[in-house]
Amino acid sequence: MQVTLKIHRFNPEKDQKPYWAEYQVEAEPGDRVLDLLNHVKWYLDPTLTYRRSCAHGVCGSDAMLINGRNRLACKVLIKDLGNKITVEPIRGLKVEKDLLVDMDPFFDAYKAVLPFFINDDPVPAGERLQSVEDRERFDQGTKCILCAACTTSCPIFWVNGRYLGPAAIVQAHRFIFDSRDKGTDQRLKVLNQNTGVWRCRTAYNCTEACPREIPVTQLIEEVKRAVLYQQV
Repeated sequence: MQVTLKIHRFNPEKDQKPYWAEYQVEAEPGDRVLDLLNHVKWYLDPTLTYRRSCAHGVCGSDAMLINGRNRLACKVLIKDLGNKITVEPIRGLKVEKDLLVDMDPFFDAYKAVLPFFINDDPVPAGERLQSVEDRERFDQGTKCILCAACTTSCPIFWVNGRYLGPAAIVQAHRFIFDSRDKGTDQRLKVLNQNTGVWRCRTAYNCTEACPREIPVTQLIEEVKRAVLYQQV
C-alpha cells in the first residue's frame, strides 16, 4: 500500500519554526510506523532525527504522537492507521530536533520520587520474602517502561512542567505498596507537595496512552488515598 507520511519537523539550527514534511512510502499492512520512519531516514532523508532502540516495545524510547495519539512507533501497525499518517513529537517537553525531545525534566521527576528500594533493617540471611498477595499489590507499576507516553498525554503537564506527572507517580506506587520497603513516608511527602498527586485532574489520558495497559489513573488514585491516610 502507498502511505502518505507527514512528519512534524524542526531543526533549531536552521529553522525559524516547525513545519510539516510529507513523504510517499510503500508499506505492507503489517509494517510498523517505525519501519516507515527508518525507510525515510535510510533512503529518503538522512537528516530526520528520532529515538529508537529495541524496536520491540520494551525500551520505550520511540514514544511519539501518531495520528493525534501518544504511541510507540515500534508497536503501531500501518493497517490500524490507514494510508495517511501524521507523526509529531510528544508534547510538554522541549523539542531538540524533529521527533527528539529533551527527556531530562521527565527523568528529574522520576528521580524525585525515590524510585529505588529503601530498607535499612539488618540484611537477612536469605531473601526478603513476601506473600503472593503482597507482590500482586504493586504488580501493575512494575510494567512501566518510562516511555513518557502517559506523562506527555497529560493536559496538566502541558501547562505545568513542574508537575511530577503520571509516570513518576506510577513509579512511586511500585515502592509505596511494596511490603518490604521502608521509604513510604519520604515518598508521600514528595507526592503531597503542590507538584505532586493533587495536580491530577483524572482526565484518563494517561491510562489511554499507556502502551503497557497499566491502569495509570487507578494507581494515581491509590497514591492519593495513601497520602490522605498518612495525614489522618
